[in-house]
Amino acid sequence: MRYLTFALAKGRLAKKSLEVFEKFGITCEEMKDEKTRKLIFVNEELKLKFFLAKAGDVPTYVEYGAADIGIVGKDTILEEGRKLFEVADLGFGKCRMCVCGPESAKELLQHHEMIRVASKYPHIAKDYFYNKKHQTVEIIKLNGSVELAPIVGLSEVIVDIVETGSTLKENGLQVLEEICPLSARMVVNQVSMKMENERIMQIIKDLKKTLNEM
Repeated sequence: MRYLTFALAKGRLAKKSLEVFEKFGITCEEMKDEKTRKLIFVNEELKLKFFLAKAGDVPTYVEYGAADIGIVGKDTILEEGRKLFEVADLGFGKCRMCVCGPESAKELLQHHEMIRVASKYPHIAKDYFYNKKHQTVEIIKLNGSVELAPIVGLSEVIVDIVETGSTLKENGLQVLEEICPLSARMVVNQVSMKMENERIMQIIKDLKKTLNEM
């Protein structure tokens, strides 16, 4: 029996995913050691391997088969646009992808004016404005706090993840339009789904059952 490999997005998602997996018998004791320098963690008994990766890299590992299964946020799946199967919504890490800006930008959006949009998610922003709103915009990719962009006049609006909206409020910004809801998802490599169908389907089944009981 070959190993099934999981790629988990570092941080809260990985921690929460492992808690859920434990409830239906998928454990990895090695990962609980906070001081470990290991990169790959193994459960010999169940023939499973786990590794932690930067969220943006998880879909890449899964598409190319370096991982059979990945756990990552829907925002990353949409932004990366990789070829993979999205098989389950884990229901945690809930937030929304939104167009945000000052009150004054509302009209610019309604009248489909040519505006600048700053975002860490240029692909999601482009898809939303070009394919759903049919509004021509200039998209500026940023890596840091995008809330700054409308405040300093770099852009009229931003496309960003909104959890509570408190950062927006504090900076005189608000949600102007909602693009889509987000949460943690399980994704599977397309070839693995065929080759290891029985094992993977069992994991998905156990996962969904556990989530329903929680």
